[in-house]
Amino acid sequence: MACRVMNKRRHVGLQQLSSFAEAGRTFLGPLKSCKFVIDEECHESVLISSTVRLLENLDLSSAVGQLLSEAVQAQNKLYRTGSSSLLFLAGAWSRAAEECLHLGVPISLIVSVMSEGLISCIEAVSSLQVPVHRASDHTDDTQMFSGLGSPNVSLCSFLPIPPDTGLIQKENDLGDVASPSVAISSVPGRPVKSANLCRTQAKVEADENTSQTPQTLRNRLCADAHCSKPTLIHSRHFNRVDENQRTSKPDGFLERQGVATPHTYRCKDLVELEAGLSHGDRSSMELVDAAVRLQCQNADVQRGPCAAPWTFDISGIFTCCLPGLPETLSCVCPGYVTVVSTSRTALIEELQNQLLRVALIEGDLTENYRHLGFNRSANVTTVLESMKVHQASSEELWTDQVLQVLVKFNVSLVLVQGRVSEHITEKCMHSKRLVIGSVNGSVMQAFASASGAQQVAYITQVTEACVGSGVCVAFWRSVPSGVDTVSSMAITLKTEGMNLVTVVLTGPVTAQMQTKEDRFWTCAYRLHYALKEQKVFLGGGAVEFLCLSHLQSLVGQPVNKGIQVCSGGLHNTSSWLASSLALYRPTVLKCLASGWHRYLSALIYNTARCSSEFEASAFIQRHLQSATDSGSPSSYILNEYSKLNSGIFNSGISSKVEQIPRVYDVVTPKTEAWRRALDLVLLVLQTDSEIITGLGHTQLQSQEAEDFSLL
Repeated sequence: MACRVMNKRRHVGLQQLSSFAEAGRTFLGPLKSCKFVIDEECHESVLISSTVRLLENLDLSSAVGQLLSEAVQAQNKLYRTGSSSLLFLAGAWSRAAEECLHLGVPISLIVSVMSEGLISCIEAVSSLQVPVHRASDHTDDTQMFSGLGSPNVSLCSFLPIPPDTGLIQKENDLGDVASPSVAISSVPGRPVKSANLCRTQAKVEADENTSQTPQTLRNRLCADAHCSKPTLIHSRHFNRVDENQRTSKPDGFLERQGVATPHTYRCKDLVELEAGLSHGDRSSMELVDAAVRLQCQNADVQRGPCAAPWTFDISGIFTCCLPGLPETLSCVCPGYVTVVSTSRTALIEELQNQLLRVALIEGDLTENYRHLGFNRSANVTTVLESMKVHQASSEELWTDQVLQVLVKFNVSLVLVQGRVSEHITEKCMHSKRLVIGSVNGSVMQAFASASGAQQVAYITQVTEACVGSGVCVAFWRSVPSGVDTVSSMAITLKTEGMNLVTVVLTGPVTAQMQTKEDRFWTCAYRLHYALKEQKVFLGGGAVEFLCLSHLQSLVGQPVNKGIQVCSGGLHNTSSWLASSLALYRPTVLKCLASGWHRYLSALIYNTARCSSEFEASAFIQRHLQSATDSGSPSSYILNEYSKLNSGIFNSGISSKVEQIPRVYDVVTPKTEAWRRALDLVLLVLQTDSEIITGLGHTQLQSQEAEDFSLL
């Protein structure tokens, strides 16, 4: 006699994940809805527009909430993108797991089949990857690298977009945002043409009206020879072959056999790549573009004619938020920009025309600071003979000692990674010395490399060899009249040979500054990982749609030995559990696919003209049926991308194709968000199961016995 679990209280962890996901569903897609988080005790509120900030301001006292927060923080710390997808998919797949439990699917089968399904999806979506090549590796395009000249990117190439969202704008230049225009170059003095960054593995069509140099021809001949390398398709090790079998191609990209060749995709240059990765946030990506160009310009000056190709170093980019100023003042500056008190205005004016000697302190500049691992001596008493010395406080004695060191080595600038004592700051200011605290560790290292300084833990460790030189300090820029700068101002620190870039973010609303900074870093990290991995996904929901279609195709496939091995080695378990795989596998895959369906429905509802998620679901179902009828969902998606003005996927968008740049997604951050979401769900599922099955049958109370219904 079968037994079905009906008690909803028994899987509280999965229910909590679902409820947390509901709170962040409006953060999916480019059009994010802001929220106010209000503290009931002190009645203070915080304006947020991202999953990370939402979880930071919620009371996550439960174990599941803490696990979710850790997963989101880990994703954000490494990739700065994908956190909203992680949160929503964790909730959607929690519902899927609950549904499987209600249908009586064993937990071990839920874990193994869901893991198998996600792995299979990640393999399937590799057919939607577009290769990205370094700009400095190509010289066959005459377009100069001069910023985002293309119109603003649309929401996505797969989802319908309302025409009144304002995301398709007229072309404008960078204005105050960018630093002076610069072209990427591999040889100083010679402007390099920014070439095609993204290409498909299919044969790339020759550019019209573009002459081919002998070197270009040799490069393309080598590429064609590499692409024509024979591929192994018949082997006893490949046991799943059909008319639509995917065969591997160079660089890990896939193509379908037995179907019509889809439209060829390539990203024309870095400008198009940036537009595709901006996801509608044009202003933030413009700042990223300006920072990249300035960093490239600095690298060209430093490395010389025989250096290695330039790479985007995101560790050399920093942000400085200045609330209360007009947004038009946002810009990119060379060097390090930081905020100091306006009381130091006279000191900055006196130091700004000098080359300063600098000391770098990697700890706190306070009397009581001790390095990590320091053991204070016990049972030691200091006896002072002079009452006059005793009257002076220990902090004043320490301050005098610090000033003696600075005077001895003629140090005019002190950069401190940790906190700085207010008393020492005032004393140094009176002696014409500038002390700046809370400096990033990467900035400290950059100043050490460029100025010749050495970082020390204590100011008393400073010697002549530890002091650097050649640092310049200046005011950031003049603030327009009528703008209240309150009690702080921005200054710039520079030294020759230092490749630091600071992005200054300004805005009249203080509550929005955190959001502006988060959006900038999201765009910067998208571009960073796209150039690092040299591949991107076709975006706009295409990848998730292919996952949904792929799982539906797996539902109808029979279970073979190879799938059992890949799904967790069920051949080593009981014969009953192994035989149950064929029975329950379609059910689990359908539930997993329902998570993707919920994701796409919420995404379309947030960004498109659908009046409800039901209408969005019907929209997805129509295209899902069309993709199934085509015989190759990946080719169907690629062909739909080639019809931007057809109105099928882009109803309501301008009919001008040149106004609709391609949308791209980064590969590893996206797939890692999927993995983290499913790992979290399966962890909570198995933890709940351990708690549930801990009771013996004789320990069940009468109330608990009512939670089971006999079938």
